Amino acid sequence: MSDRLPTDSIKSTDKSLEISSLCHSLDGCVLVVDDNPTNLSVLVNLLRDVGLRVLVATDGESAIEQTEYVKPDLILLDVMMPGIDGFETCERLKANPDTVKIPIIFMTALSETVDKVRGLSLGAVDYVTKPFDHEEVLVRIRTHLTITKQRQTIESQNLELQTEICDRKRAEESLTIFLHAVSHDLRNPVTGLLMVLDNLAKTASSADTNILLPKSTLERMQQSGNRQLALINSLLESHVNDVHGIIIHPQSVAIMEVIQAAIDDLQPLLDKEEAKVIVQIAPELPLVFADAAHVCRVFQNLIANAIKHNPPNLKLTISAKINPENNLLCEVSDDGVGMTNEQSEHLFELYAQGKHQTKLNRRSLSLGLGLYICRQIVQAHGGAIGVTGEINIGSRFWFTLPMS
Repeated sequence: MSDRLPTDSIKSTDKSLEISSLCHSLDGCVLVVDDNPTNLSVLVNLLRDVGLRVLVATDGESAIEQTEYVKPDLILLDVMMPGIDGFETCERLKANPDTVKIPIIFMTALSETVDKVRGLSLGAVDYVTKPFDHEEVLVRIRTHLTITKQRQTIESQNLELQTEICDRKRAEESLTIFLHAVSHDLRNPVTGLLMVLDNLAKTASSADTNILLPKSTLERMQQSGNRQLALINSLLESHVNDVHGIIIHPQSVAIMEVIQAAIDDLQPLLDKEEAKVIVQIAPELPLVFADAAHVCRVFQNLIANAIKHNPPNLKLTISAKINPENNLLCEVSDDGVGMTNEQSEHLFELYAQGKHQTKLNRRSLSLGLGLYICRQIVQAHGGAIGVTGEINIGSRFWFTLPMS
């Protein structure tokens, strides 16, 4: 049954000045739900006089339908209505994620405490009891509109704060990766250079005299130093300009020269581990469009990775050829301990080796950053990278590069 009230049930005391001082220039949209035309008319005029935008509905169903198109900032909801009553209307609005946060104020002629408690327990924020006066309605509306705006401001600030925290975490992670990349990729050429110097120092010590270095040795040391400087510059540039990627400067290069540079830097390590390297590249192979310094890092990491994770006397085969897609297919294969499909599945992820150390590679102190760097470099070139392996047979790492 509808709680229709006579027109004089809404107290119309002449307090317009007080109301204006309390609730002047309210901003927001209010949905008034009441099946009594007189109540609707008075409430609509009252709310519009203080600057509020007003929507109306005469039953719960139509009120719910309206919220699908326009989301009001507050709902004034009558309890006793035909069809679904105010309690069920409130329950359904609060069950919908799109309308759950809209504050609802019940309008009711019911004076029983149990009914007020029921309304509040369903999610309503307040109630006014009929007959109500203008001041009470406006003050309660003003209060809950203010609370809603403050909540929205806090939620927006929280979202901005969470975004800032995520950005800072990404920046910190990027800095950590950058520092690890610098130490990781400089380790191989520096280790090789130190091995050469150690051997020279031992020779000089045993001969108890100064030694003259062959020109070829000096040239290799000079080239290694130049590559290290180029590597440092490229790492710094990548970190400064793009903390989440690799900056490349591709040009036409001969892949054989890149491979030979990687082997030269690692030659002392190869000699120490008694590893044999076979290079299979056709002399008429066209130039490749790539960043020579970064691609050299890829070959160095793949070669060093094979040495670190296998016993001595390893046989390495490095090849490059044009694939059917007209890209350069580069391969670094070995006859070592191999790997399972499970081991190779996440091998190029950040710190994958550090997370999944096995008995086969525990002699290495690698964090698993090298293969991640390889993937980043190859993807920056627009290529792809992968690996296949078989236990006790060996592993085959491959990647593609665009042709010049």
